[in-house]
Amino acid sequence: METNAANELIKLYAKQLRLPSFNKYARVVQQLEPNEGYADFLLKLMKTELDDRQHTAQEKRIKTAKFPTIKTLDEFDTHRLEHISEGCIRELSSCDFIGKRQNVIMVGNPGSGKTHLATALGISACCAGFKVRFCTAGSFATELSEALQENRLSKLERSLSKFDLLIIDELSYLTLNRSQSELLFQVISERSERASVILTTNLEFSQWTQLFENEMMVAALVDRVTFNSQILNMNCTTSYRMETALNGQPVRRT
Repeated sequence: METNAANELIKLYAKQLRLPSFNKYARVVQQLEPNEGYADFLLKLMKTELDDRQHTAQEKRIKTAKFPTIKTLDEFDTHRLEHISEGCIRELSSCDFIGKRQNVIMVGNPGSGKTHLATALGISACCAGFKVRFCTAGSFATELSEALQENRLSKLERSLSKFDLLIIDELSYLTLNRSQSELLFQVISERSERASVILTTNLEFSQWTQLFENEMMVAALVDRVTFNSQILNMNCTTSYRMETALNGQPVRRT
């Protein structure tokens, strides 16, 4: 059989068998050592297919998470943290807290790196095979309210329950009405001991009454999110944004 015809058949069979990486067989052949035979070739070809599938799945999880920007732990300056050790960050990056269904609450002043760290942990979770969803508190409250009005709240809640990690960023600078408060409380309550939440806020727990109309709900919400949780004091003397601005460097979003 002519080479071109054989190549076309390989492409066809690879597509029908859903093994697209098998089209890379020529490259695998070139990488074989002189003493390696057919079994080694097949093993490496199958490994290529597996690696490509894992990479594709990882990219899909990251896209589905809806991160506003891609932030990694390598870019995060742990030395800036005044109340959290590098060991704590390494432990969180292992994503064991997700397996244990624990929450992570980041409390700190603006520019302390909460969004960066939350995003980076979310990326690590995606790479570890977990399903992640990222949202800001304001947009999430709006999304829940719209779903309620359009009679699709149950569908949205079922969708959210499939995520191993829900990241709610920027629980600050907004006042939720009673309906939004109840919806947010319901989502977080249903995840208690079932799946993990990362929550970032500029406000101490005692100040959450600024966000929610119902003080009893605030007490119940704090009780839910802090149970089986790691609470990180992210307060820093100087913010990342302020320091980069003073140094005349481009301001990075953190």
